[in-house]
Amino acid sequence: MNRFDQAKMLMKVRKIQKELERQIITVEKGDGAVKVDITGEQKLKKIHIDKDKVDFEDVEQLEMWLEEAVKEAINTSQKIAAEKMQPMMGALNLGM
Repeated sequence: MNRFDQAKMLMKVRKIQKELERQIITVEKGDGAVKVDITGEQKLKKIHIDKDKVDFEDVEQLEMWLEEAVKEAINTSQKIAAEKMQPMMGALNLGM
């Protein structure tokens, strides 16, 4: 790969990174009791708890919903990033 191709590849990677920065993944748990928003870069943007849908006497349930929502959001963002980066990996031809 020559320098020109490397520069083009770097520009494509930066473009994908910008797209991931702007992409928001929202996951809801507990029929909307808990909502988690993260970016495609796995940066937490917001956690929303609907007080009308949560029994604050059952904190364990709330904790479970939060944990599930965060895990799912991270997993989804990882899949999205991998899908967007897949063409770059093929272009690198790492011999794998």
